[in-house]
Amino acid sequence: MLTTACQEQLLPGETLQQKWEFALSAGYDAIELRGKGDFHFRDRLPELRRARADGVVMPTVCVDMLHFLGAFDETLRRDAVEQLKSQLSVIAELGGVGAQTPASYGMFSRRLPPFSPPRDEAGDREVLLAGLTELGEHARREGVTLFLEPLNRYEDHMVNRVDQAVELIRATGLDSVRLGIDSYHMNIEEADPAAAIVAAAPYIGHAQVSDSNRLQPGAGHLDWPAWLGALDAAGYEGCLAVECRLSGDPAEAVRSIPSFLRRAAG
Repeated sequence: MLTTACQEQLLPGETLQQKWEFALSAGYDAIELRGKGDFHFRDRLPELRRARADGVVMPTVCVDMLHFLGAFDETLRRDAVEQLKSQLSVIAELGGVGAQTPASYGMFSRRLPPFSPPRDEAGDREVLLAGLTELGEHARREGVTLFLEPLNRYEDHMVNRVDQAVELIRATGLDSVRLGIDSYHMNIEEADPAAAIVAAAPYIGHAQVSDSNRLQPGAGHLDWPAWLGALDAAGYEGCLAVECRLSGDPAEAVRSIPSFLRRAAG
């Protein structure tokens, strides 16, 4: 059965409990949390514990920081790893399944000037493997999973395609590091998104959705029956977490998504 989660910032309401009430009325099954830096997510624990006690389902957190585990600067890289460790521990306490992160976001693009990054590909791989291994071992101890998300070429120069992420995941040798796919980025980077999903089936742990233009599913031209059909063929049993911008009335746009995805999935 297709299950959906909505990222918390898209849901109307002042509290998680109010957001959850709206989410349920709109047909969602869970809320995906956002994990900001400076240990903000850890500092939300009292709020998150109350929400869990009130029945709010919060299976995943998506990292929302200015620097990530692939940062060029060692101090920023270490901070990103420590922030992610904390977020993995918090989501574990909430009974969730894991945290999603890209290698980096907005740090460098080979498609924009100056075109050549300050670190070579071997250096990128070394840094990413070290960070993913450390985080994967922490996730394993906590009983949760780290999801590595490929981003498009304009937002990250290191991990753009599903096969690149899978190669790194395999190199860690850890089942606690899995692939987090995003339909928007795949629409840009994959020649055949459905085929890429099927090929990566054993490694997919999480899925985020938005349409070809980053708006809500149904507002662009992505082939949703093919994309969702491939996920079904891959045996994916997790949530589809909505991460998008909204067109039209925000509340109505958010309401439209679960029913649209279920129709597209057949």
